[in-house]
Amino acid sequence: MLWTANTIIRKFSSSSAYYQNKLKLALIGQSLFGQEVYTNLRKQGHKVVGVFTVPDKDGKADPLAVVAEKDGTPVFKFPRWRVKGKPIPEVVEAYKAVGAELNVMPFCSQFIPMNVIDFPKHGSIIYHPSILPRHRGASAINWTLIEGDKKAGFSIFWADDGLDTGPILLQQECPVEPNDTVDTLYNRFLFPEGIKAMVEAVQLIADGKAPKIPQSEEGASYEGIQKKSNAKVNMAQPAEVIHNWIRGHDKVPGAWVVIDGKVHFLNNSLGSVPAGQPVEVEGASQPGLIAKSGLILFGSDGKALQVKNLQFEDRNMIPASKYFSSDEDASLDLTDDEKEMAEKIRAIWKGILSNVPVIDDTTDFFKSGAASMDVVRLVEEVKQKCGGVQLQNEDVYMATTFQSFIQMFVRRLRGEDQEEELLIDYVTKDVNNMTVKMPHQCFINGNFEDAEDGKTYNTVNPTDGSVRSNFLLDIVYLQHNGNFWTCFVCSLADLMEEHQEELATIETLDSGAVYTLALKTHVGMSIQTFRYFAGWCDKIQGSTIPINQVTPLTALKFAELTVKAGIPKGVINIVPGSGGLVGQRMSDHPDIRKLGFTGSTPIGKQIMKSCAVSNLKKVSLELGGKSPLIIFSDCDMDKAVRMGMSSVYFNKGENCIAAGRLFVEESIHDEYIRRVVSRTSEPQGGGHAGVWRELFHFHICLFMLTGFFMEPTVFTDVEDHMFIAKEESFGPVMVVSKFKDGDVDGVLSRANNTEFGLASGVFTRDINKAMYVSERLEAGTVFVNTYNKTDVAAPFGGFKQSGFGKDLGEEALHEYLRTKAVTVEY
Repeated sequence: MLWTANTIIRKFSSSSAYYQNKLKLALIGQSLFGQEVYTNLRKQGHKVVGVFTVPDKDGKADPLAVVAEKDGTPVFKFPRWRVKGKPIPEVVEAYKAVGAELNVMPFCSQFIPMNVIDFPKHGSIIYHPSILPRHRGASAINWTLIEGDKKAGFSIFWADDGLDTGPILLQQECPVEPNDTVDTLYNRFLFPEGIKAMVEAVQLIADGKAPKIPQSEEGASYEGIQKKSNAKVNMAQPAEVIHNWIRGHDKVPGAWVVIDGKVHFLNNSLGSVPAGQPVEVEGASQPGLIAKSGLILFGSDGKALQVKNLQFEDRNMIPASKYFSSDEDASLDLTDDEKEMAEKIRAIWKGILSNVPVIDDTTDFFKSGAASMDVVRLVEEVKQKCGGVQLQNEDVYMATTFQSFIQMFVRRLRGEDQEEELLIDYVTKDVNNMTVKMPHQCFINGNFEDAEDGKTYNTVNPTDGSVRSNFLLDIVYLQHNGNFWTCFVCSLADLMEEHQEELATIETLDSGAVYTLALKTHVGMSIQTFRYFAGWCDKIQGSTIPINQVTPLTALKFAELTVKAGIPKGVINIVPGSGGLVGQRMSDHPDIRKLGFTGSTPIGKQIMKSCAVSNLKKVSLELGGKSPLIIFSDCDMDKAVRMGMSSVYFNKGENCIAAGRLFVEESIHDEYIRRVVSRTSEPQGGGHAGVWRELFHFHICLFMLTGFFMEPTVFTDVEDHMFIAKEESFGPVMVVSKFKDGDVDGVLSRANNTEFGLASGVFTRDINKAMYVSERLEAGTVFVNTYNKTDVAAPFGGFKQSGFGKDLGEEALHEYLRTKAVTVEY
């Protein structure tokens, strides 16, 4: 049975004593996790009467000790609590003297005597990183991954005299993603949610509401701590098992194999089979490959996995793709400014490695006693004190000596270690007096790459039905990085303008858009949009640009241009694929905080439901439409005919704001239809128009097709109850109804008698009538004596079941921002 802290808290939070009952606590543990638990318990009003942690290592105190000493909390640093299985009397007495009512043990690595465990009034609670009773023992996170569990989680339980066998207080769980490592699982869930749960568990005890659920022995397991000696990869296993073994060991102790006779540790395994240079891997059924993406290993089932990084036995790390590269790069000569930066970094190293007398070129960060938490500190301090240069944790592992670290830092500072030239596997086509080059892979984190599982799908040229190529399908999680600088966005707009003919040609091939329309509107308006929002970049703090494409070719070409424009990696990702797969995963994913969707109303409802269930993510929806266009007898007839046809046939009718139904005043109705048919039938008008009156039931009418295109069609005398009067056509279909002369309110009632409310229009020379109708039309956009005329600065979005949220103008920015109120009293 699983108990969640949220469920239990919700059940009892109505009690007025919830915020009144507080305890005197002893914290027994260490690490950043212990530090955060300590800090949050104090914030909740509990009194920490003593902190019991480990002795300083190489002159550095544990993070829990650091924060407790700063607060003036009594801190005890016992190297051990027992000798030969017996409690040390003076240690136990020192503990008892603080008078704790509850022992809180976050990630405690020491063996605590039972006379300490049972001493407080409420006993002791322990955090454990598994869903007990499975994976009892110290390497629980590792074995969750090694065993290929589909769920991970943690337990907070009451300590007893067994090994992680005490009664459960609460548990929480999360899914294990295919490429989770110990770090990602810990950082995404076990660390942040575990801290909250520890604090909630203490409050439950304080309120007398904490359960004690005996652990079942069914499903119980215990796996020992992994050491280097037994962490070698057994290559005679399926690829998935090898993958789980590697990611379960992570950097410490590190899974290892023998490559070309030498031991190498493996990190970050993934899947896929690119071309590469072969290497001998001991025990493998076939040689490995060194490829651009890393080391490719093969399991006994012939399936492949990728290893991103390799570590040598001295713990120096290299990208696996660099295995055959020379060991040393040419040494850089530093400028005076760079030498000054180097001295700042030397001071940072000295602050972290306080036990090292002198930081010289040969000082090794890890051999000098640094741990993983020191890596985080080094990266952050370099960013703060050295011009904001961004490093990754892995950069430290790949440059462990001070000299190599400085060389790496200076290359990063100069931009000399920028990624290799973007590699694109184009599909080409000679068309429109040019050779169009179209990317066809997924665009993830600044690179075009194959789908992880190799899946593809076909795209079809709508003009002739030909299949262009296979397009790769993949799922990724969008990164929330939106600090676009104005220069980047303007540069992107300039590049789009430079390539606008190629982009428009690709859009025509991909979606069947009219070339001139694609050039002017699809591409041209996009350029205007980017330039408009570029002006907002220095007036807001952060945003994310959403990209939706059913037809992916133009979007993938756009992705290529974003790289040339300098847009940072991961800001924009293009993921071709079906909405049912990719869209659903995005809707469900807990790390996505904002989703924009354009499509049908039924799918919009499903997305909204998924967004609510997943994490209450913010969502904006542009859904179906049945936009009414009211044409009064006092209109400019020529303009009303021309714009009325444009309102329906623009972009072949594939237009979310297309006029789904025209209401024409009775006295001009027949003349209006005559002119429409005359213009539609003209060769330059785009082909034939079928005109049917009510004496033929419209359900049995056949649309005329040319290739994959429907020819312009007109229905007249359409009554309000008919299906075609209610549902969106999304094609070149004009639906015309009469209304009585002078019946303004009547036609308004009929126009508003729809669940949609995206756009609308009115044609009349009477400005007072136009404003009267505009105010009463229930739609997000109203066009007066025009149609389809939009501006990137004007907000765009619908009412009712046409969705909510705005796509353009200043209001669109607020869809991607959050307003926070901060009240400070001095």
